[in-house]
Amino acid sequence: MPAGTLYRGREGMWSWVAHRVTGVLIFFFLFAHVLDTALVRVSPESYDTVIQTYKTPLVNLMEYGLVAAILFHALNGLRVVAVDFWSKGPKYQKQMLWSVVAVWVLLMAGSFYGILQHTLISWFGK
Repeated sequence: MPAGTLYRGREGMWSWVAHRVTGVLIFFFLFAHVLDTALVRVSPESYDTVIQTYKTPLVNLMEYGLVAAILFHALNGLRVVAVDFWSKGPKYQKQMLWSVVAVWVLLMAGSFYGILQHTLISWFGK
């Protein structure tokens, strides 16, 4: 496979960028999660305050963004594996990218109400 085959074209460049950005976002979430979980041993009262903050609509929207990042990163990672290990992968990498995007959009649309239910009810009522 010639150098740059995987990320040839505008779509490939953006998938590369999105994969790196989502990976960094997931890393920082995990770092924050370890810190806030460790807070329970230092100060249970502070931990309870942090947990109450997590129940706000803004954080709920951020949770939806986290799900979006994890889901895209996972699906695109499977695409990268297919391109690397399937002999026809480089030939079909663009089609696989658009398939990843389509599956991602469908799953995110399907999870919209389930994840944001609390926020939507608090904003608009039942």
